[in-house]
Amino acid sequence: MKSSVKKGIGFGLTSGIITTLGLIMGLHSSTHSSGVVLSGILVIALADALSDAMGIHISEESESIHTTREVWEATVVTFLSKFFFSAMFIIPFLLFSLNTAIVFSVVWGLLLIVVFSFYMAKQQKANPVTVVSEHLLITVLVIVATHYIGCWASNIGQ
Repeated sequence: MKSSVKKGIGFGLTSGIITTLGLIMGLHSSTHSSGVVLSGILVIALADALSDAMGIHISEESESIHTTREVWEATVVTFLSKFFFSAMFIIPFLLFSLNTAIVFSVVWGLLLIVVFSFYMAKQQKANPVTVVSEHLLITVLVIVATHYIGCWASNIGQ
């Protein structure tokens, strides 16, 4: 797999999952509304995917070591993977109750982070336990922090 494609998929997957789980937890904690959470996922799937794709594009260009094709491959793959991995969280909210969708989303997101981190560690000949633990810790910290930020935000103005 090309380096530019790997970069786009790796960034899109991890950022899409972690950002969307953070958004889900924060919006749920502050509103307890399926509609608000679903709207947030739709907005972040598009806006953040475009934003991150532009960020990767500029980052790759600024290195001055990539061809124009490699820059655009990383840009497009980042957008598509970020959009896909964010948008997939819409499905549980269409199929399940709010609380079940939250649990399903967290478990699914953590599972994907574990699988991708394990794969990445094996590719880099690194210790999978260390890599997976580090990535899980960061993901869980985001989930917990955004939950409490949502709780705090729900109390503003009351």
